[in-house]
Amino acid sequence: MLDKQNHMASFWMPFTANRDFVSEPRMISSAEGMYYTSTDGRKVMDGTAGLWCVNAGHRDPLIVEAVQKQVHELDYAPNFQFSHPSAFELANKLVSLMPEGMSHAFFTNSGSESVDTALKIALHHHRMRGDGARTRLIGRERGYHGTGFGGISVGGIVKNRMYFGSLLTGVDHLRHTHDLERNQFSRGCPAHGAELADDLERIVALHDASTIAAVIVEPMAGSTGALLPPKGYLKRLREICDKHGILLIFDEVITAFGRLGAATASDYFGVTPDIITTAKGLTNGVIPMGAVIVRDEIYNAAMENADGPIELFHGYTYSANPIACAAALATLPTYEENDLFRRAALLSQPWEDHLHALKDLPNVIDIRNLGLVGAIELAPRDGAPGARAFKAMKRAWDAGLMIRVTGDIIALSPPLIITEPEITEMFHILEQILRELP
Repeated sequence: MLDKQNHMASFWMPFTANRDFVSEPRMISSAEGMYYTSTDGRKVMDGTAGLWCVNAGHRDPLIVEAVQKQVHELDYAPNFQFSHPSAFELANKLVSLMPEGMSHAFFTNSGSESVDTALKIALHHHRMRGDGARTRLIGRERGYHGTGFGGISVGGIVKNRMYFGSLLTGVDHLRHTHDLERNQFSRGCPAHGAELADDLERIVALHDASTIAAVIVEPMAGSTGALLPPKGYLKRLREICDKHGILLIFDEVITAFGRLGAATASDYFGVTPDIITTAKGLTNGVIPMGAVIVRDEIYNAAMENADGPIELFHGYTYSANPIACAAALATLPTYEENDLFRRAALLSQPWEDHLHALKDLPNVIDIRNLGLVGAIELAPRDGAPGARAFKAMKRAWDAGLMIRVTGDIIALSPPLIITEPEITEMFHILEQILRELP
């Protein structure tokens, strides 16, 4: 049993009900493939790919071997005025998965850093073009873009913002796209709501396009419960950004690397942004790493218009860390050799069918799905929002399944190596829990 006082003093757990956890800890000792092993020796199916990141399953032997080998060869190399070959090799492999015309990557250490980097690159780009008045950044309600000050400023989750002061200035937000009344129990992207992209025109009318640098959205909002873009919404947003000279940033920290059955959500939806942020699945969660990929014209403008030898005054000590590069250089071929993106696409139909079979269970008010992503929205208890889903999470752990909850939404995003029998097993466990959940 945990020493409650020492545990709380030594590790303040992120986004966690710490006091509750100390009384009922959920501790993990090892992992392999689709399963964790708890410290009490139980196998627990990973229904969340860790935190949306372990797309190739746990302890993939090629990734483990690559990391171990790299530690023995080159543990660290600076990337300020120096570098190492793996950084450039990885950049080339990474951009080969990106939309055409996006062939330059900047390496970070997390999704939060990727977002802050993307926002800075957007501001920098307009200044390099002699359009430095474009300083406004537009996010979206119920968006999640990490926990840096830039990310929570453009993000739209109240609890992530309310404790931390006035945040960045010059930020506005589009309306969110969650429309339970019109799109309840949609399969895939909902039919209604493409017109919500026109909310950007309202913001342009308020601030004037000449002041707006960029719009950042998640193609699919993951951390707020798998909020899917209405059909045509992203295409319309791209058109409005083009009309007004505004950069469009897709936050693909969750959706890149196969989650929707394609390399990127940009590829899946057929809409190319100006900047893409990634992290999580880039290294299969083994080592922290992220990357920002930009359109060629953004990189070229920096190279051609810099006012000194350094073209971008931005970076991190651990950008393109050799061990992280090794993990990523093993992860990307693992996806390809095991055809995991296509596998996710093929499994999306049985996944959808099992998910929507829960429609008539008690307290289920909506179900959403796309690729290997699922969300089950529960009716909140009177006076205790979030309590019902939190109880479901704890009961699932006891039953051998790890799920993630946000408010009263259960979110599912398993490793892409999941099999149809494992999908059946996962939803059998969930069905039993939801039937008995008070």
